[in-house]
Amino acid sequence: MIVHVIAENLPEAWELSLVRLAEVGRVIDTEYGEKSIDAPAVIVVKDPFAEPRVHLRGIVAGSIKGLLEYVDEVVKGIHDHLVEKFEYTYHERLFSYKLPNNTVINQIEKAIEKLRKAPYSRRAQAITWQPWKDPELDHPPCLQRVWFRVVDGRLVMHVHMRSNDAFKAAYMNMYAFTELQKYVAQQLGVEVGYYMHIADSYHVYERDWKWFYTFVEQIKSGESKKRWKTTQEYLDMVSKFSNR
Repeated sequence: MIVHVIAENLPEAWELSLVRLAEVGRVIDTEYGEKSIDAPAVIVVKDPFAEPRVHLRGIVAGSIKGLLEYVDEVVKGIHDHLVEKFEYTYHERLFSYKLPNNTVINQIEKAIEKLRKAPYSRRAQAITWQPWKDPELDHPPCLQRVWFRVVDGRLVMHVHMRSNDAFKAAYMNMYAFTELQKYVAQQLGVEVGYYMHIADSYHVYERDWKWFYTFVEQIKSGESKKRWKTTQEYLDMVSKFSNR
């Protein structure tokens, strides 16, 4: 069984994916010494920039502004200088992919160039995996590939994850990746289309099961929608807490 969700906006897509995971997920061992609830997932967000766009429960980054910092990490590369310490960043792998001979490739720029020439191309993609070293890393990249195409004048984006923590990472991942989608769309001069998030292993670790199932019940009751915020409401909250 797989988690299959089609939703209008990001908060709805994330919530429905968690409910479905609770329904169909299997208990599977992990390489970290604990079990997980796990299932493949395909999540489609029809309008990734529809408001409300922010889910406060999905921000797992130490502070309320952590979501914005994560976007800047993925799209602008503010943490690329830490690659040697952390082994990779998504921005570094997508925008500055380094081959064993030290050749550096800006895959996102190449995808943009391809789509400028042929908006319908099936070849506009970027990968993160480096098979000469990633299989031996303790924490290799979860994101594997992003794929773009212009359909009916809108840029669609498919993201493929080999592994995705559904409870503590998926929302922030989807939010930041759609910001990357918007960046590419702007370079092409087109609107943003649908977003598809594919995960081979969409999971929740055993240590989080209690809070996960509690949150799923809040979703089913509608209580969780109190944490849905428009982008402006969220930015106002960030400003308020930053000024304290």
